[in-house]
Amino acid sequence: MIFGKIFKATAAYGVAVFAAILAGVPAVQAQTPSPLQEWQYSSGIALQKLFEPNLPDWRLVMGAAVEHKPLYDGAELTRTIGGPVINIRYKDLWFASIGEGLGVNLWSGAHYRAGLALTYDLGRYVHDDVTHLTGLGDLKIAPAPKAFISYVISKSFPLVVRADVRQIIGGADGLLADIDAYLPLPGSSQRFIMFAGPSYTYADHRYMQREFGVTTTQSNASGYPVYDAHSGSDEMGFGFSSTLFITSHVLLNLDAAINHLLGSAAESPITQRRTQHVFVLSVAYAWE
Repeated sequence: MIFGKIFKATAAYGVAVFAAILAGVPAVQAQTPSPLQEWQYSSGIALQKLFEPNLPDWRLVMGAAVEHKPLYDGAELTRTIGGPVINIRYKDLWFASIGEGLGVNLWSGAHYRAGLALTYDLGRYVHDDVTHLTGLGDLKIAPAPKAFISYVISKSFPLVVRADVRQIIGGADGLLADIDAYLPLPGSSQRFIMFAGPSYTYADHRYMQREFGVTTTQSNASGYPVYDAHSGSDEMGFGFSSTLFITSHVLLNLDAAINHLLGSAAESPITQRRTQHVFVLSVAYAWE
């Protein structure tokens, strides 16, 4: 099984080595549209080609999840919602995933994969938080095409580094670029595997202004002062993902993430809370 082989390759490093790995990752300061890092939706996928070169053509994971998260970036209020778990992959060619979107791997090898995908941004709606959002207008759900790449260092040191650039079309209507890294954690076993790692997102001026800025018209309608948000780093994050194999096909998964707003996002009059958390518990069935 893929996770058992990953565990054997990483357990020898121990906690001290993992801490050193994280210390070597450059400090990151930006915002991700989702409270979870994207790798958390399919944390072992980038390692599969390296450890299991003869995978079946079809791989499917289906189930249900409960997620506790902020109403929107910078919100004080949170909500708990349910939803599906969907992760469908055909060979090392194309995929459909709740977290990664609908995409195709244009280039792939044992250590890397790169391609294009169509994802989405959930936006922000005034009716979610009338007290704080009245006068700012809705940021509607919108498509977000992206280009991505991920690279695994080696079997003996399976650190995964991934990056993407995506353009939201409508809604928040801006460009974002992400870079993050993750590694299987010591303490994992063949039935229980853990991953963790940091993330960074750059956002352009248009996105930052739509999400955190306040125009003169919005100021008159909302009471917030006029605020011009600038492009650049906006949030730093750290994610943890764990999977328990109840049987060879039934999976129980826990994801957690913490994100801290910086720069224009942190200083915006719209922002009520700079540090936000999200927790997701899911159960799923895997076919291979």
